Amino acid sequence: MKLNERSLAFYATCDSPADNAGFLYKRGERHTAYHRRWFVLKGNMLFYFEERESREPVGVIVLEGCTVELCDSAEEFTFAIRFGGAKSRTYVLAAESQAAMESWVKSLSRASFDYLRLVVRELEKQLEEMRGGPAGGHGGCRQPPGSWKPKPSGPERSPERLPALPAVLPKENGCAVWNNVPGVDRSPDTSGCGRHDGEGNPRPPPLPPRRRASSSEAGSAGAAAAESPSIFFRLHERYGQEVARLRQDWLDRRRGPQ
Repeated sequence: MKLNERSLAFYATCDSPADNAGFLYKRGERHTAYHRRWFVLKGNMLFYFEERESREPVGVIVLEGCTVELCDSAEEFTFAIRFGGAKSRTYVLAAESQAAMESWVKSLSRASFDYLRLVVRELEKQLEEMRGGPAGGHGGCRQPPGSWKPKPSGPERSPERLPALPAVLPKENGCAVWNNVPGVDRSPDTSGCGRHDGEGNPRPPPLPPRRRASSSEAGSAGAAAAESPSIFFRLHERYGQEVARLRQDWLDRRRGPQ
């Protein structure tokens, strides 16, 4: 990736969340005086500005191949960022309180990719131990990463035991033929579905057989048929009298008093 001054300035001032931000006192490289600067930590880059509202950073420190440690100084709450090498610069910073110093030392120590690489390796090791056995890898055979597969909860079913059915069941004269599979002998059809006459025209399916009534049902049906005329006659006579009475009342009201 190609970086330049403009891209670094944009990354330092964009709306991306910062890992840490606050005022620190930075000791000069040539002059040992401390200057108050606004520091912003994003990833492994530590930007510092003259003021909090500044639009461009004064400088940037790439936190790779360095160590963060406390140092003895006349100022309180001081710590240093040291790089390996004879001609490498050491950045001496001072916080405004003990809590701020501890927060900065912790966040700066975890900013490099070397630290993240160690964390990833440790997590992979713990994951392999968890997959190795129920007791954290003791007493069980280890499996290589990526070889673990979840076991099915239900009983395994063999696909060979299931009957193979066609995707679309063939129909003959509107009736589905279940045993119309190539290579399977068909039993003689006695239901009437799929029959043809002598000219090859399909015959309609036969009507369902009628249910024969028993002797007790036949007797009860005959008695009901014998009683039905008398019941109808009584009902007709009863409601006919009521209708005649209502009609006579209506005629009397229409004529009015005489």
